[in-house]
Amino acid sequence: MSGLKQQLMLRVENDLNDIEAALQQNLNPHVELVREVAGHLIFSGGKRIRPLLNMLCARLCGYTDEFIKKFSTIIEFLHTATLLHDDVVDEADLRRGKPVAHSIWGAPVTVLTGDFLLARALNIAAETGNPKIIRIISEITENMCQGEILQLIKKGDVNLSEADYMDVIRRKTGFLIQGACQTGAILAGAPEETENRLAQYGYHIGMVFQIADDLLDYTADTQTLGKTIGADLKEGKLTLPVIHTLEKSAAQDREWLEHLITGKKFSETEFDTLIGLMHNTGAIRYCQTIAETHVREAKQIIGSFAPCPTTETLIMIADYTLNRKA
Repeated sequence: MSGLKQQLMLRVENDLNDIEAALQQNLNPHVELVREVAGHLIFSGGKRIRPLLNMLCARLCGYTDEFIKKFSTIIEFLHTATLLHDDVVDEADLRRGKPVAHSIWGAPVTVLTGDFLLARALNIAAETGNPKIIRIISEITENMCQGEILQLIKKGDVNLSEADYMDVIRRKTGFLIQGACQTGAILAGAPEETENRLAQYGYHIGMVFQIADDLLDYTADTQTLGKTIGADLKEGKLTLPVIHTLEKSAAQDREWLEHLITGKKFSETEFDTLIGLMHNTGAIRYCQTIAETHVREAKQIIGSFAPCPTTETLIMIADYTLNRKA
Protein backbone atom coordinates (compact mmCIF):
# COMPACT_ATOMS: atom_id res chain seq x y z
CA MET A 1 0.00 0.00 0.00
CA SER A 2 1.40 3.40 -0.99
CA GLY A 3 2.09 6.02 1.68
CA LEU A 4 -0.69 8.28 0.39
CA LYS A 5 -3.26 5.49 0.30
CA GLN A 6 -2.26 4.32 3.77
CA GLN A 7 -2.62 7.84 5.20
CA LEU A 8 -5.99 8.26 3.52
CA MET A 9 -7.31 4.90 4.72
CA LEU A 10 -6.32 5.73 8.30
CA ARG A 11 -8.18 9.05 8.13
CA VAL A 12 -11.40 7.56 6.75
CA GLU A 13 -11.36 4.12 8.40
CA ASN A 14 -14.36 4.84 10.64
CA ASP A 15 -16.35 6.35 7.77
CA LEU A 16 -15.64 3.33 5.56
CA ASN A 17 -16.76 1.00 8.34
CA ASP A 18 -19.99 3.00 8.67
CA ILE A 19 -20.58 2.81 4.91
CA GLU A 20 -19.96 -0.94 4.90
CA ALA A 21 -22.45 -1.48 7.73
CA ALA A 22 -25.02 0.77 6.03
CA LEU A 23 -24.71 -1.17 2.76
CA GLN A 24 -25.39 -4.41 4.62
CA GLN A 25 -28.38 -2.91 6.44
CA ASN A 26 -30.00 -1.10 3.50
CA LEU A 27 -29.77 -3.53 0.60
CA ASN A 28 -33.06 -5.08 1.84
CA PRO A 29 -34.32 -7.24 -1.05
CA HIS A 30 -37.25 -9.59 -0.40
CA VAL A 31 -35.71 -12.14 -2.78
CA GLU A 32 -32.57 -13.72 -1.36
CA LEU A 33 -31.08 -14.27 -4.84
CA VAL A 34 -31.00 -10.49 -5.34
CA ARG A 35 -28.93 -10.10 -2.16
CA GLU A 36 -26.60 -12.86 -3.35
CA VAL A 37 -26.06 -11.37 -6.82
CA ALA A 38 -25.77 -7.76 -5.61
CA GLY A 39 -23.56 -8.78 -2.69
CA HIS A 40 -21.22 -10.65 -5.03
CA LEU A 41 -20.13 -7.28 -6.42
CA ILE A 42 -20.96 -4.81 -3.65
CA PHE A 43 -18.96 -6.71 -1.04
CA SER A 44 -16.06 -7.70 -3.29
CA GLY A 45 -13.69 -4.97 -2.14
CA GLY A 46 -14.82 -1.75 -3.81
CA LYS A 47 -13.01 1.44 -2.82
CA ARG A 48 -16.20 3.24 -1.60
CA ILE A 49 -14.78 6.57 -2.78
CA ARG A 50 -18.17 7.69 -4.11
CA PRO A 51 -20.24 7.25 -0.91
CA LEU A 52 -17.27 8.52 1.09
CA LEU A 53 -17.27 11.77 -0.90
CA ASN A 54 -20.99 12.12 -0.28
CA MET A 55 -20.43 11.74 3.46
CA LEU A 56 -17.43 14.10 3.56
CA CYS A 57 -19.16 16.87 1.59
CA ALA A 58 -22.18 16.70 3.90
CA ARG A 59 -19.84 16.89 6.90
CA LEU A 60 -17.95 19.84 5.41
CA CYS A 61 -21.28 21.67 5.22
CA GLY A 62 -22.08 20.95 8.87
CA TYR A 63 -24.35 17.90 8.53
CA THR A 64 -24.17 15.61 11.56
CA ASP A 65 -27.34 13.48 11.29
CA GLU A 66 -26.87 9.68 11.25
CA PHE A 67 -29.06 9.53 8.11
CA ILE A 68 -26.00 10.35 5.99
CA LYS A 69 -24.84 6.75 6.47
CA LYS A 70 -27.98 5.41 4.84
CA PHE A 71 -28.06 8.19 2.25
CA SER A 72 -24.50 7.46 1.12
CA THR A 73 -25.55 3.94 0.07
CA ILE A 74 -27.54 5.53 -2.78
CA ILE A 75 -24.28 6.38 -4.50
CA GLU A 76 -22.81 2.89 -4.15
CA PHE A 77 -26.05 1.23 -5.26
CA LEU A 78 -26.11 3.38 -8.41
CA HIS A 79 -22.47 2.61 -9.09
CA THR A 80 -22.94 -1.13 -8.57
CA ALA A 81 -26.02 -1.21 -10.81
CA THR A 82 -24.06 0.28 -13.69
CA LEU A 83 -21.18 -2.16 -13.17
CA LEU A 84 -23.57 -5.12 -13.27
CA HIS A 85 -25.15 -3.80 -16.46
CA ASP A 86 -21.82 -2.81 -18.05
CA ASP A 87 -20.31 -6.25 -17.50
CA VAL A 88 -23.23 -7.87 -19.31
CA VAL A 89 -23.06 -5.40 -22.19
CA ASP A 90 -19.27 -5.71 -22.47
CA GLU A 91 -19.27 -9.52 -22.06
CA ALA A 92 -16.57 -9.04 -19.41
CA ASP A 93 -14.88 -11.92 -17.57
CA LEU A 94 -13.51 -10.36 -14.39
CA ARG A 95 -14.49 -7.56 -12.03
CA ARG A 96 -12.37 -6.80 -8.94
CA GLY A 97 -10.48 -10.02 -9.53
CA LYS A 98 -13.60 -12.20 -9.40
CA PRO A 99 -15.78 -13.79 -12.10
CA VAL A 100 -18.49 -11.34 -13.17
CA ALA A 101 -22.02 -11.90 -11.87
CA HIS A 102 -23.57 -12.86 -15.21
CA SER A 103 -21.03 -15.66 -15.65
CA ILE A 104 -22.46 -17.23 -12.47
CA TRP A 105 -26.18 -16.34 -12.48
CA GLY A 106 -26.75 -15.43 -16.13
CA ALA A 107 -27.52 -12.11 -17.82
CA PRO A 108 -31.28 -11.86 -17.03
CA VAL A 109 -30.86 -12.17 -13.24
CA THR A 110 -27.83 -9.85 -13.28
CA VAL A 111 -29.61 -7.13 -15.27
CA LEU A 112 -32.69 -7.32 -13.06
CA THR A 113 -30.52 -7.10 -9.94
CA GLY A 114 -29.00 -3.93 -11.38
CA ASP A 115 -32.52 -2.60 -11.95
CA PHE A 116 -33.38 -3.39 -8.32
CA LEU A 117 -30.36 -1.39 -7.12
CA LEU A 118 -31.40 1.63 -9.21
CA ALA A 119 -34.89 1.45 -7.70
CA ARG A 120 -33.48 0.99 -4.19
CA ALA A 121 -31.35 4.12 -4.62
CA LEU A 122 -34.36 6.19 -5.69
CA ASN A 123 -36.40 4.79 -2.80
CA ILE A 124 -33.81 5.99 -0.26
CA ALA A 125 -33.56 9.36 -2.05
CA ALA A 126 -37.34 9.73 -1.69
CA GLU A 127 -36.98 9.44 2.11
CA THR A 128 -35.39 12.91 2.12
CA GLY A 129 -38.62 14.45 0.83
CA ASN A 130 -36.38 16.82 -1.14
CA PRO A 131 -37.41 17.11 -4.83
CA LYS A 132 -34.00 18.52 -5.81
CA ILE A 133 -32.17 15.49 -4.41
CA ILE A 134 -34.60 13.10 -6.13
CA ARG A 135 -34.14 14.99 -9.41
CA ILE A 136 -30.33 14.84 -9.18
CA ILE A 137 -30.36 11.09 -8.45
CA SER A 138 -32.71 10.59 -11.43
CA GLU A 139 -30.47 12.71 -13.67
CA ILE A 140 -27.41 10.71 -12.61
CA THR A 141 -29.20 7.51 -13.65
CA GLU A 142 -30.33 9.01 -16.97
CA ASN A 143 -26.82 10.20 -17.79
CA MET A 144 -25.10 6.95 -16.83
CA CYS A 145 -27.47 5.00 -19.09
CA GLN A 146 -27.00 7.43 -21.97
CA GLY A 147 -23.23 7.39 -21.48
CA GLU A 148 -23.22 3.60 -21.79
CA ILE A 149 -25.40 3.79 -24.92
CA LEU A 150 -23.08 6.40 -26.47
CA GLN A 151 -20.14 4.11 -25.75
CA LEU A 152 -21.98 1.22 -27.39
CA ILE A 153 -22.74 3.29 -30.49
CA LYS A 154 -19.07 4.30 -30.78
CA LYS A 155 -17.66 0.83 -30.05
CA GLY A 156 -14.78 0.05 -32.41
CA ASP A 157 -15.02 3.48 -34.10
CA VAL A 158 -11.41 4.38 -34.97
CA ASN A 159 -12.53 7.96 -35.69
CA LEU A 160 -13.87 8.54 -32.17
CA SER A 161 -12.90 12.06 -31.11
CA GLU A 162 -11.52 13.17 -27.78
CA ALA A 163 -14.64 15.33 -27.33
CA ASP A 164 -16.88 12.27 -27.79
CA TYR A 165 -14.80 10.35 -25.25
CA MET A 166 -15.04 13.19 -22.73
CA ASP A 167 -18.82 13.31 -23.17
CA VAL A 168 -19.07 9.56 -22.47
CA ILE A 169 -16.97 9.65 -19.29
CA ARG A 170 -18.70 12.83 -18.08
CA ARG A 171 -22.01 10.99 -18.27
CA LYS A 172 -20.80 7.61 -17.01
CA THR A 173 -18.53 8.74 -14.19
CA GLY A 174 -18.47 12.52 -13.83
CA PHE A 175 -22.18 12.96 -13.12
CA LEU A 176 -22.24 10.28 -10.41
CA ILE A 177 -19.34 11.70 -8.41
CA GLN A 178 -20.52 15.26 -9.01
CA GLY A 179 -23.95 14.23 -7.72
CA ALA A 180 -22.45 12.47 -4.71
CA CYS A 181 -20.76 15.70 -3.62
CA GLN A 182 -23.67 17.96 -4.54
CA THR A 183 -26.35 15.94 -2.72
CA GLY A 184 -24.16 15.84 0.38
CA ALA A 185 -24.20 19.64 0.39
CA ILE A 186 -27.96 19.80 -0.30
CA LEU A 187 -28.70 17.37 2.52
CA ALA A 188 -26.78 19.70 4.84
CA GLY A 189 -28.81 22.70 3.69
CA ALA A 190 -25.71 24.44 2.33
CA PRO A 191 -26.02 27.69 0.35
CA GLU A 192 -26.35 27.18 -3.41
CA GLU A 193 -22.91 28.69 -4.02
CA THR A 194 -21.33 26.09 -1.71
CA GLU A 195 -23.38 23.32 -3.31
CA ASN A 196 -22.15 24.38 -6.77
CA ARG A 197 -18.51 24.49 -5.66
CA LEU A 198 -18.69 20.97 -4.26
CA ALA A 199 -20.51 19.78 -7.38
CA GLN A 200 -17.61 21.13 -9.47
CA TYR A 201 -15.10 19.44 -7.17
CA GLY A 202 -16.96 16.17 -7.71
CA TYR A 203 -17.02 16.68 -11.47
CA HIS A 204 -13.23 17.07 -11.60
CA ILE A 205 -12.71 14.06 -9.32
CA GLY A 206 -14.99 12.01 -11.56
CA MET A 207 -13.11 12.96 -14.71
CA VAL A 208 -9.67 12.25 -13.27
CA PHE A 209 -10.94 9.00 -11.77
CA GLN A 210 -12.09 7.71 -15.17
CA ILE A 211 -9.05 8.94 -17.10
CA ALA A 212 -6.77 7.31 -14.52
CA ASP A 213 -8.87 4.13 -14.75
CA ASP A 214 -8.53 4.07 -18.53
CA LEU A 215 -4.78 4.57 -18.23
CA LEU A 216 -4.49 1.63 -15.83
CA ASP A 217 -5.80 -0.65 -18.58
CA TYR A 218 -2.46 -0.04 -20.31
CA THR A 219 -0.12 0.47 -17.36
CA ALA A 220 -1.19 -1.99 -14.62
CA ASP A 221 -1.16 -5.78 -14.37
CA THR A 222 -4.18 -8.09 -14.17
CA GLN A 223 -3.61 -9.09 -10.54
CA THR A 224 -3.37 -5.48 -9.35
CA LEU A 225 -6.16 -4.17 -11.56
CA GLY A 226 -8.61 -6.99 -10.88
CA LYS A 227 -9.67 -7.28 -14.52
CA THR A 228 -8.05 -8.50 -17.72
CA ILE A 229 -5.41 -6.09 -19.02
CA GLY A 230 -6.34 -4.75 -22.44
CA ALA A 231 -10.00 -5.59 -21.78
CA ASP A 232 -11.15 -2.17 -23.02
CA LEU A 233 -9.52 -2.68 -26.41
CA LYS A 234 -10.80 -6.24 -26.73
CA GLU A 235 -14.30 -4.92 -26.06
CA GLY A 236 -13.85 -2.27 -28.77
CA LYS A 237 -13.75 0.59 -26.25
CA LEU A 238 -11.53 3.40 -27.45
CA THR A 239 -10.37 5.36 -24.43
CA LEU A 240 -8.16 8.44 -24.30
CA PRO A 241 -4.78 6.62 -24.49
CA VAL A 242 -5.84 4.91 -27.74
CA ILE A 243 -7.56 7.98 -29.21
CA HIS A 244 -4.44 10.09 -28.71
CA THR A 245 -2.17 7.34 -30.05
CA LEU A 246 -4.29 7.08 -33.22
CA GLU A 247 -4.21 10.85 -33.64
CA LYS A 248 -0.43 11.16 -33.24
CA SER A 249 0.75 7.97 -34.99
CA ALA A 250 2.44 7.88 -38.38
CA ALA A 251 0.24 6.49 -41.19
CA GLN A 252 1.76 2.99 -41.05
CA ASP A 253 1.43 2.75 -37.27
CA ARG A 254 -2.14 4.08 -37.39
CA GLU A 255 -3.09 1.46 -39.98
CA TRP A 256 -1.60 -1.27 -37.77
CA LEU A 257 -3.48 0.03 -34.72
CA GLU A 258 -6.78 0.31 -36.61
CA HIS A 259 -6.39 -3.35 -37.63
CA LEU A 260 -5.73 -4.26 -33.98
CA ILE A 261 -8.86 -2.40 -32.85
CA THR A 262 -11.20 -3.85 -35.46
CA GLY A 263 -9.78 -7.36 -34.95
CA LYS A 264 -10.43 -7.24 -31.16
CA LYS A 265 -7.89 -10.03 -30.68
CA PHE A 266 -4.20 -9.49 -30.14
CA SER A 267 -1.18 -11.30 -28.78
CA GLU A 268 0.86 -10.26 -25.76
CA THR A 269 3.60 -9.13 -28.14
CA GLU A 270 1.16 -6.95 -30.08
CA PHE A 271 -0.13 -5.45 -26.85
CA ASP A 272 3.45 -4.66 -25.78
CA THR A 273 3.99 -3.00 -29.18
CA LEU A 274 0.89 -0.88 -28.57
CA ILE A 275 2.20 0.21 -25.16
CA GLY A 276 5.47 1.23 -26.80
CA LEU A 277 3.54 3.20 -29.41
CA MET A 278 1.57 4.95 -26.67
CA HIS A 279 4.79 6.06 -25.03
CA ASN A 280 6.37 7.10 -28.36
CA THR A 281 3.37 9.26 -29.30
CA GLY A 282 3.23 10.80 -25.83
CA ALA A 283 -0.27 9.39 -25.23
CA ILE A 284 0.46 8.16 -21.70
CA ARG A 285 1.92 11.49 -20.65
CA TYR A 286 -0.89 13.38 -22.40
CA CYS A 287 -3.53 11.50 -20.38
CA GLN A 288 -1.59 12.09 -17.17
CA THR A 289 -1.41 15.82 -17.94
CA ILE A 290 -5.17 16.11 -18.46
CA ALA A 291 -5.80 14.16 -15.26
CA GLU A 292 -3.37 16.40 -13.36
CA THR A 293 -5.26 19.48 -14.60
CA HIS A 294 -8.52 18.12 -13.16
CA VAL A 295 -6.77 17.36 -9.85
CA ARG A 296 -5.44 20.93 -9.65
CA GLU A 297 -8.92 22.32 -10.30
CA ALA A 298 -10.44 20.05 -7.64
CA LYS A 299 -7.83 21.02 -5.04
CA GLN A 300 -8.22 24.70 -5.84
CA ILE A 301 -11.96 24.46 -5.15
CA ILE A 302 -11.39 22.79 -1.77
CA GLY A 303 -8.73 25.39 -1.02
CA SER A 304 -11.49 28.02 -1.11
CA PHE A 305 -13.03 26.48 2.04
CA ALA A 306 -11.76 27.16 5.56
CA PRO A 307 -9.05 24.57 6.34
CA CYS A 308 -10.20 21.65 8.50
CA PRO A 309 -9.64 17.88 8.70
CA THR A 310 -12.40 17.29 6.12
CA THR A 311 -10.86 19.63 3.54
CA GLU A 312 -7.51 17.90 4.09
CA THR A 313 -9.15 14.55 3.39
CA LEU A 314 -10.86 15.84 0.24
CA ILE A 315 -7.51 17.11 -1.04
CA MET A 316 -5.90 13.74 -0.29
CA ILE A 317 -8.67 12.00 -2.24
CA ALA A 318 -7.91 14.23 -5.23
CA ASP A 319 -4.26 13.16 -5.11
CA TYR A 320 -5.20 9.52 -4.58
CA THR A 321 -7.47 9.39 -7.64
CA LEU A 322 -4.51 10.42 -9.78
CA ASN A 323 -1.88 8.17 -8.22
CA ARG A 324 -3.83 4.98 -7.48
CA LYS A 325 -2.56 1.68 -8.88
CA ALA A 326 -5.92 -0.11 -9.14
